Amino acid sequence: MASLRDRFEHAITPAAFRSYLAEFLSTFFFVFAATGSTMSSRKMIPEAPMVVDPCGLLATAIATAFALSAAVYVAVNVSGGHLNPAVTFGMAVGGHISIPLAMFYWISQMLGSVFACLLLKLMTVTENVPVHGIPDEMTGFGAAILEGTMTFALVYTFYATGDPRRGAFGTIGPLMIGFIAGANVLASGPFTGGSMNPAYSFGSGMVGGSFKNQAVYWVGPLIGAAVAGVVYDNVVFPAQTPEDAIRGVTDGIGV
Repeated sequence: MASLRDRFEHAITPAAFRSYLAEFLSTFFFVFAATGSTMSSRKMIPEAPMVVDPCGLLATAIATAFALSAAVYVAVNVSGGHLNPAVTFGMAVGGHISIPLAMFYWISQMLGSVFACLLLKLMTVTENVPVHGIPDEMTGFGAAILEGTMTFALVYTFYATGDPRRGAFGTIGPLMIGFIAGANVLASGPFTGGSMNPAYSFGSGMVGGSFKNQAVYWVGPLIGAAVAGVVYDNVVFPAQTPEDAIRGVTDGIGV
C-alpha cells in the first residue's frame, strides 16, 4: 500500500502531467462539440427552444455520442479517457486511481470545459452559451436522481468496457461509452439537459453566467458514479486475484 507521500509524488511525475494534458484536451474537444451542437441548433431554429425541439435534441445527442467516443479513444491510453469528474470519482472509489491524481484530473477537466465554452462564446459573440437547467415543474431532488441514474449507467459502461478481464479496450469501448451517453441525452434532454458530467455543467455555467441548480449536476452524478464503481467491482464482476483489483490504464501514474 503506497503512502500518501508516495501518491502525491506519483501525481507530479512527467507521465502524470501528460495525463492531465490529455484530460484537458479531450474534455475540451468533447465540450466544444456538445455545446457547439446545441448552439448551432438554436441558431438554425431560433423560434424553437432547445428543450422542446426534437431536431435540436437529436443533433445534441448525436454530437455527444460522436464527440465522447472520439475524445475517450484519443485519451484512453494516456490518462484513461475519463473526461468527467464523475468517472474519475467512480474510479477513485473503486481504488483504480489515487486521490491526489483524481484531484488534478478534476482540475484539468474543469479547465478544459471552461476553455471550450469560452472559445465558443468568443467566436459566436452574440450567441449565449447554453446552461444546463431543469424545468419549473421538476424538483432539484428529482433532477439529481435522474442525473445520478444516467451517470450510473455511464460509469458502469466505462467500468465494463475498460475491464481487461473482458478483453482489450480497443475501439468498441469508446463507442459503447459514447452510445450510452447519447442515449441518455435523448432520454433526459427536456428535463436536465443530459449532462452526466459536472465539468461540462461547470464550464457552461461559468461562461453562460448562471450556476442555478448547479448542485444537481454534481451531487447526482458523483453519487451515481460511486454506486456504479461499487456495484461493478464488488457485486457484478468482483476481483478474483489481487492483480484484478488494481487493474486500469492509469495504474502506472498513481494508483
